[in-house]
Parts: sequence; C-alpha cells; structure tokens
Amino acid sequence: METLPSGLPESVADAEDLARFLPQSNYFNQAGVKPVAFLPNPKNLETSVFRQGGDDIPNLRRIGQEHISADRTIYGAAFVKALHVRAAMLQVLASEPPAHHANIVGWPCDKDPEMEKARRKDLANQLAQHAILLRF
Repeated sequence: METLPSGLPESVADAEDLARFLPQSNYFNQAGVKPVAFLPNPKNLETSVFRQGGDDIPNLRRIGQEHISADRTIYGAAFVKALHVRAAMLQVLASEPPAHHANIVGWPCDKDPEMEKARRKDLANQLAQHAILLRF
C-alpha cells in the first residue's frame, strides 16, 4: 500500500475520522452541524477535510489556523467517518499537501441548477446527520 508524505496510507479507510473545519458560526447550532458545513466549494466541487480525529484538540486547532487562514476564527470542527461519506455515494480522496488533507468529491452536477442544489443539499444533510461537533 502506498503511503503519502505524512505517513498516512494513500487510500482513506472507512473508519477514519474526517475533520471539516467550521470557519463560520452559521455552520452549526445547539442541535449540531448544519448541512451547509459540508457543501462543496462551487469552484472545484470539492469539500476540504483533514484526516484527523478530535483526540488532539491543540493540534487540530493549529492545523485549522494554518490551513483555513490565520486571520479567520475557527469555531470548531465537524467529524464524520469516511464510511458515511461513501454511504452518501460520495468519495474521499487523499490530497496532500498539506499533510493529512483530503477532499470529499463526487458531488452531483446537473443541467438544472435548482435540481443540482437540492441534490447537493440532500447529500450534505446525510453527512451532517452523522457528524459530531467539536467547538473550540
């Protein structure tokens, strides 16, 4: 099995935790993570995540500040297992550098913009239902 510069295997295992940093307070509420937190970047149709659990909060914060932006507030992270991403018929692809980075890909593209938006929101909702919120 091929390994990446970080030492992680190239293929993302189903049991791996994926951390989605939350740079906006409207990405979550008291009930948990909102679907908007997982929607893809409209420019490349990828959702950036880090292959990182919540067991080392100081390190997780550092990664967020380095890779989101040092001048933006990171409110926390949403954790979802790669298994749940795949259950939503999406894929997780390692994408280093930076170390431990991956992308959620396979978001629907549709000729009808309203249908495309609805389908993406449905998939993001599936991820949010399984996400665990960690506030910083």
